[in-house]
Amino acid sequence: MSLEMKTQYGTIEIGTDVIATIAGGAAVDCYGIVGMASKKQIKDGLTEILKKENFTKGVIVRQVGEDVNIDMYIIVSYGTKISEVANNVQNKVKYTLDQTLGLSVDSVNIFVQGVKVTNL
Repeated sequence: MSLEMKTQYGTIEIGTDVIATIAGGAAVDCYGIVGMASKKQIKDGLTEILKKENFTKGVIVRQVGEDVNIDMYIIVSYGTKISEVANNVQNKVKYTLDQTLGLSVDSVNIFVQGVKVTNL
């Protein structure tokens, strides 16, 4: 599946896997994020931290009309304020997609799938 952007020069199609990979990379760069989780984690009952090549399993990109909505499934570090981490991820993902692809994102929904104690 892909998203279409119309410009004065023509139409640009961007694959949702590309958007998901960029969004996942931006998210894991934020402080307090241990990694991305699978969106099927609730069904599976196992928390799996996804590697860089599998970020698309933890990100859902939807286009409703002209609006682009992103759902992200993350694992946060123990001892961090979850609301601040989620807010930072939302801002960073919106900024990164705007600067990288010129894509205006309407909403970034964060689903915390787990908390993990990290070794310091």
